[in-house]
Amino acid sequence: MQYDTIRLDINGALAVLTLNRPDKMNALTAQMRAEITHAMHAAAQDARAVVLIGAGSAFCTGQDLGDASSTGKIDLERSLRDEYEPMLEAVYDCPVPTIAAVNGPAAGAGANLALCADVVIATESAYFLQAFARIGLMPDAGGTWFMPRQMGMAKAMGAALFADKISARQADNWGLIWEAVADKDFDAHWRKRAAYLANGPTAGFAAIKKAIRGTYDRNLPDQLAAEAHLQGECGRTRDFSEGVVAFLEKRPAKFEGR
Repeated sequence: MQYDTIRLDINGALAVLTLNRPDKMNALTAQMRAEITHAMHAAAQDARAVVLIGAGSAFCTGQDLGDASSTGKIDLERSLRDEYEPMLEAVYDCPVPTIAAVNGPAAGAGANLALCADVVIATESAYFLQAFARIGLMPDAGGTWFMPRQMGMAKAMGAALFADKISARQADNWGLIWEAVADKDFDAHWRKRAAYLANGPTAGFAAIKKAIRGTYDRNLPDQLAAEAHLQGECGRTRDFSEGVVAFLEKRPAKFEGR
């Protein structure tokens, strides 16, 4: 597939998917959503970690309201079901670790696209904004699912109702994202984090994702059983054997991702 609104760069074990409409602050169009969906599936086949980042000064400012001739003609339910859901699922269900490197404003569906990733690293000058109420809508693209789980009901409700900007530092302190990083350190930092994941024990990372994401649906005995099953799978990998040998030899492990 030829990409016109994004870039996909795969260098060894790391894939970087760049939202590439900087003149529109990387606002999402139907074409862009299809390209992100396709690229995520393609990247998962060839890479061991995927980073999403925005070109220019923004990460993503959500739906491009100029993508239709009249906002009154937009079928929002159809758009969410047919275009947004496949895109969000491609990110959330990616079998390898994902990072959203939020290099600038992340608003509306753009904020929630970032929250789909396993880890969100934001530059300190970035912010998150659930802007929907400003135009008479409610958060979508998974916002009502991610926010209460990650920063609690009270903060989620306030963010949705008041549509206030949440600074990267606030998002970090509230548990909405993994970390906020000083602007001058941002590029080097997310690259270091991404390299760690791309060169790590891929099967072990997949098990971590399954165990932690499933915890809300299980009681403690069921979670313990899930842990035992997943740990058994990890214990049969080459990476586990290498990790043990490397530990005993007091050297860094050289994981193969299998």
